[in-house]
Amino acid sequence: MDDNRLRDELIGLLEGGHAHVSAQRAFSGLLPEHRMARAGDGGHTPWELLEHLRIAQEDILRYVLEPSWRSPEWPEGYWPGPGAPSDEDWRGSLLAFERDLESLRDLVRDPGRDLTAPLPHSPKHTVLREVLLVADHNAYHLGQVVEVRRRLGDWERG
Repeated sequence: MDDNRLRDELIGLLEGGHAHVSAQRAFSGLLPEHRMARAGDGGHTPWELLEHLRIAQEDILRYVLEPSWRSPEWPEGYWPGPGAPSDEDWRGSLLAFERDLESLRDLVRDPGRDLTAPLPHSPKHTVLREVLLVADHNAYHLGQVVEVRRRLGDWERG
C-alpha cells in the first residue's frame, strides 16, 4: 500500500462513518437530560463516555507529540469526577475532543512524518500504532454511546 493510501485509510478510520459511528453522529441530538442517564444496567452515562474519550484521546495525542508528557493515573484519571456537566462543560468537552481528533488527522496527513518510525522517546511505539489505538478506542466507546442512547429511546434523534 502506498503512503498516501495508508494515510487516507487512517483518516477514514479516525473519522468513523464506515464500519462504526462517527463521534459527531454518536453525540448529535442527544437530549440534555440524557447526558447523565444510565441505561438501567449500571453502565456509563453519555457524559462519562464523552469525557473518557476526550481524556484518553488527548493523552495519546500528547504522548506522541510531547516527550515529557505524563499520562493521568489509571483508571481514575481517565474518567470524569462526580456531578453533572454544565452546558458549557458539555460543549467544551465536545469541542476539545473534535480539536484533538483534528490534530491527529493533521499528524497523519503530514507527509514529512514517518508513521512507522519509532517514537524518539518511546522506541517500541510508532505514530501508526497510536493512531490505530485512538481509532479502536474511540470506535469501542462510541458504540457504547449509541447503545446507551438506544436503550434510552434517544438514538433516532441523533
